[in-house]
Amino acid sequence: MKTIIPKILKRKKEKGLPPGTLIYTGEHTEEEINIELIQYNEKQIIETKIQKEQISKKIANNKVNWINITGIHDSEIIEKIGKEFSINPLIQEDILNINQRPKIEQFEKHIYIVMKMPEYKKETHKLSMEQISLILGKNYVISLQEKQGDVFDTIRNRIKQGKGRIRKKKSDYLAYVLMDSIIDSYYSLLEELGEELEDTEIKLIENPTIEEQHKLNKDKKNLILLRKAVWPVRELISSLQRQDTKLISKELEPYLKDLYDHSVQAIDTVETYRDMTSSMTDLYMSSISNKMNEVMKVLTIFAAIFIPLTFIAGVYGMNFQYMPELNWKYGYLYVWILFLIIGGGMLIYFKRKNWL
Repeated sequence: MKTIIPKILKRKKEKGLPPGTLIYTGEHTEEEINIELIQYNEKQIIETKIQKEQISKKIANNKVNWINITGIHDSEIIEKIGKEFSINPLIQEDILNINQRPKIEQFEKHIYIVMKMPEYKKETHKLSMEQISLILGKNYVISLQEKQGDVFDTIRNRIKQGKGRIRKKKSDYLAYVLMDSIIDSYYSLLEELGEELEDTEIKLIENPTIEEQHKLNKDKKNLILLRKAVWPVRELISSLQRQDTKLISKELEPYLKDLYDHSVQAIDTVETYRDMTSSMTDLYMSSISNKMNEVMKVLTIFAAIFIPLTFIAGVYGMNFQYMPELNWKYGYLYVWILFLIIGGGMLIYFKRKNWL
């Protein structure tokens, strides 16, 4: 509940405000916003750390410009960047609202794309989603993320080392590569979750415990969260393929088709794992039920053995004066022999019936 209440209160404060009001809906932090500018073409690459100067003045028309902004908690900086690049105030509002659904919006001078980047902590089995906003312009791509750490390091290395075709392509290809990197992170996460589900399934079959059930419930919640992030991506890419804009060249069409196929495959894997968790929950309940039945069967057998023994002990426990056998010299020994014969006979009978 502690993670939900602040968001509810935040939404209450937003009521009545005009559209385009810039309010950051995430957790506030004192960390500085880092702005990294990577400019490249086939022959040259320039990396720059930008402080307070205008970004738009550093844009080179003969290069692809990748502006990566880490930290979006300062609405004034987002508003400043929005004015420099003529970004619609509604888009600026969406950038600061980290609860956006993955989507795409087209404008005259740029295309706005929202995706979710996963972060999984294996020790606590906790999955969180970080909002990534991409703004594709004529010769630039602006990527905005909430905090340090992303899945773009391989892209940075490819640009620096000049590997592949990225240095030969335009800004639309850079946007595609960033999107592809995010979708690839879904595959890495799904592979890890798949291995954990297989281990959990084995443990549930061999020795079902409440700890494994709690772990399974966490996996189910993680898959639901991942599903919310992955499902809209297919629609996003499909919409991007249909965009009638000069910002996306025809050369990018096969790459977008491949990206669409990857998103569909990721969705199928998520759905498969969700079905697995449901089946494993049923397996856990069946295993616990069978285990309980085995315990009850053993207790019932022992109760059945002791019923005649209790009856005999109860009869001879009545202290009447003229009861037969009370004065036998070896009466106590005879009773114990009778107990052993009855108990042993019943055990042999239950064994032959395969009840034990």
